[in-house]
Order: sequence, then structure tokens, then C-alpha cells
Amino acid sequence: MQNNTQHLLDAANQVILGKAHKIRLALCCLIARGHLLIEDIPGVGKTTLANTLAKLLGLNCQRIQFTSDILPADIIGASVFDPKNLTFKFHPGPVFNQMVLADEINRATPKAQSALLEAMEEHNITVEGKTYPLPRPFFVMATQNPSHQIGTFPLPESQLDRFLMRLELGYPNHDAERLLLKGEDRRSLIASLPVKLPPEQLLNMQEAVTRVYVSNAVLDYCQAIISFTRESSEYYCGLSPRAGLALLNAAKAWAFMNQRDAVIPEDIQAVLAPVAGHRLRAGNNDSAAIVAPILAKVSVH
Repeated sequence: MQNNTQHLLDAANQVILGKAHKIRLALCCLIARGHLLIEDIPGVGKTTLANTLAKLLGLNCQRIQFTSDILPADIIGASVFDPKNLTFKFHPGPVFNQMVLADEINRATPKAQSALLEAMEEHNITVEGKTYPLPRPFFVMATQNPSHQIGTFPLPESQLDRFLMRLELGYPNHDAERLLLKGEDRRSLIASLPVKLPPEQLLNMQEAVTRVYVSNAVLDYCQAIISFTRESSEYYCGLSPRAGLALLNAAKAWAFMNQRDAVIPEDIQAVLAPVAGHRLRAGNNDSAAIVAPILAKVSVH
């Protein structure tokens, strides 16, 4: 199972050049049953990363282009009157797929953004009092442009908190960009990718992650981090209990990907920035800088 994971990462690195660590974090997020927010300027490969992972995982993927005039019904679906049977029939929207690519999510109004809240938290959709389950596995991978760009609506804290991780891809390094300029179009590469980790194996991995052992000493370290964020003047709002669970789940997935059956403090440190950065301070801040005081001042016992 672990070998399949490495094969997937190797294949993804052939498409997304120079971003091996970010790709590994993205896969970690999915194995931890989380949703991923990718924030950066246009043109650095956010959508390409989402499409690459969907293809390698063999998931049904639907892209939703968020715009200022998109409506909740465009996302979750709507009931349409059937004149033949004199009844209303629900027509599922694009959210009823294993992977939903919410492209430029912060270009939609808060009303449209909120259409994803129930899906991301409960993995089902309620329309006119009836609940419809979403497929398994179910992931939302959203891209967002920096909040200073024209036509964006900042994601509220409640929406940000639904994302297990937030990543910033950044510009490629010199060598990666040279290969990118000289190489084949990324979209044609995605089309030829084989499935490296079928959905059934992914579900098995997700279940295996829940069995990764966490000692009391590691729990002490995790709680010390949470307490520090709530008591320190560095942050206007500390990590919530849900954020603490997210940090622990991500650390378990990171340990699993590194072929360990128990979490060590280094696992928590590895995922701290993408898990906690967007929860401690909303906006276009650098996650590594946000969590730097935690890593510097919270000791491992």
C-alpha cells in the first residue's frame, strides 16, 4: 500500500515540477479525509495539481468555476417539476462527485460559498428537507486567488475551518521552470496518466490512518501547541477543538505515509503550517511565518 503511494507521488512530480513537498502534503490531506485549499496567484499550477491527483486516484472529478453570479443551486442541484408525474424531481448538482474542484472559490459570493459547508462537514446534502448522501471518498479541492485581487470575496473563518490544509504553491525554481518551458503541455500529460491508487485502496488507507497510534506524550505536545495559540498574544484567536483534531489526523496520515504506525512530534511539526496557518490568521499570510512562534516556543517533552 505504501509503495502505491510512492508511485503516485512519483507520477505527480512528473507533471507538477519542483513541488514534491507540496504534492506530498496534498496527498496527506486526502488520506486524512480532509479538504484542501490551494491559495496562490493565477498560473502557478493550482488547478493542474487538483486534476493530476484526481486522475492518479481514479476519482470522478467535477470542476466548478466559481463566479460572482453562481448560485447555490448551481452547486448542489435543484428540484425540477415533472409535468408528466406532477411531482418534483431532484437533479443532483456537480457536488455529487468523488472529487469536486472548486476553482477560484473566493470569486463567488458568501451565499454561494456556503453551499459547500454541509457537504464538506457532513458529507451529504439536504434539499427541501430531504438528505442525499455524497459518494465515498469525497473531497473538495478548492483554489483561491489572493484576497487583494479584483473581484474576490474573502472566505469566512467558518468556511476556512472546513479545509484541513491550506497550501501555497509559489513560483517554480529556475531548473523546474526551464523544464516547464521546454517540456510538453501539462494538460496533455494529465490525460495520459494511469490510475496509481484506486478509490478502494484509498478508502483502505484512510481506515488504516485511524489506527495509527498516538502516545500520551505526543498528545501532551499537541495540547501544548493548542494552549499556546489560545494564550499567546501572537494570535487574536487560538485553535479550536476541531482544529486540534485536524492537526492530529493530519499527523497520523503523515506518519502513515512515512511507514510508521505511531505518531512522533516531527509528524505534528511537519503538518502544523498547512493545518494551522489559515485557522490562526485569515488572509494572504505565509503559513510558515504564522506557526514559527509555536515551533520556537513550545517544547517537546
